[in-house]
Amino acid sequence: MKRLLFVVLGSSLLMLGVSCSNDPQSIRVGAIYPLSGSQGPGGRDEFRGVSLATDLVNADGGVDGRPIELVPLDAAGGDAAPGAVDHLADQGIRFILGSYGSTISQPAAEEAARRNVLFWETGAVGSSSPSSGGRLFFRVAPSGELLGSDAISFVDRQLLPMLRRSPRSLRFAVANVNDVYGSAVADGAIARIRALGLPFVGRFVYDAAHLDARAVIRRIAAVRPDVLFVSAYVRDGIALRREMVRQGLRLVTNIGTSSSYCMPAFGAALGHEAVGLFSSDKLDSEYVDPAGLTPSGRALLDRARTAYEGRYDEEMSAAALAGFSAAWALFRMVLPTADALTPAAAAAAALQMRVPIGELPNGSGLAFARPGTADPGANLRAMSVIWEWVRPGVRAVVWPQRFATAPIAPIRIEP
Repeated sequence: MKRLLFVVLGSSLLMLGVSCSNDPQSIRVGAIYPLSGSQGPGGRDEFRGVSLATDLVNADGGVDGRPIELVPLDAAGGDAAPGAVDHLADQGIRFILGSYGSTISQPAAEEAARRNVLFWETGAVGSSSPSSGGRLFFRVAPSGELLGSDAISFVDRQLLPMLRRSPRSLRFAVANVNDVYGSAVADGAIARIRALGLPFVGRFVYDAAHLDARAVIRRIAAVRPDVLFVSAYVRDGIALRREMVRQGLRLVTNIGTSSSYCMPAFGAALGHEAVGLFSSDKLDSEYVDPAGLTPSGRALLDRARTAYEGRYDEEMSAAALAGFSAAWALFRMVLPTADALTPAAAAAAALQMRVPIGELPNGSGLAFARPGTADPGANLRAMSVIWEWVRPGVRAVVWPQRFATAPIAPIRIEP
């Protein structure tokens, strides 16, 4: 049985869907996602994955025989996140999953730490609070720094050798939206450019809410880059690419990342103007090559795909698969091995996890960075891949080889 409550937190109206249970032994777990607003489509997908994992775990007997009761809240933006955490903590909930959006994740994680609640990040990639990382904050998805770094590594090690171009003879530039997501991903790309000793000619930061795409591309064109990395959202990513074409910006390659270049809406809007562009992001279920997974990972992917398609009549997106994989990791791998159902015990169990790459259906494993390290609480075995738009509206995974569904097409990007 379900009932719906509407709760006003600050200026946001949040829908609270409570899965009611007559079992006093149920484990109540919060779930904070943008179920409405600009990030709603991805947030709903990620929450669907979490909800499905919850149902499958419960069908298998729950956590040591105790069913999980998921308590979701709609946090459409970062300003609603602290109040959402407080509302759940006031009910005695000590575990919260979230949050799809980096602008939501950071304030949610900070408030969770203040309330001594464990925050289990399922999909957002932006930087977290080092003070709670590895103690009350864990990120199962790849970090923004990893996505940015992997994008540059791919260009350096895989793409440019195929083009017979020396990376050190080319000029690298980075453009990013000016929020926690864009900054984290761009920081990772720039750190990798510098670590490899590649020529770096500029970083171009913009405000997506007041974007002048023509001016941004003019500034970028002035430094004459050969390789351009872009950390954007869909609307600004499309606007920037269209302006590159309009201004005739000549590049050897253009690579972006999650929330823009990898999204179906990006390819649908740009058509042939997207062909040859690359993106660093997570896997969608329909693009996972089962050969890259462990036997148990393959079995779980098949089970998740079948259940998701039966429930929603569509394939699992990258967000849905990330939500499913992260919730499964918490409910089936971490909590059953914890000494007690407390945030501290769960954190200790998480830090002991050594799950191989490919054991989760999104290709990831588990190994969390400890407190005091560079990115505490980050999953060091999170899987990211490189996508390419190979034809108008058609994308494929091209790297790493174990998950590739098509060969790299080394197309020089011309306007």
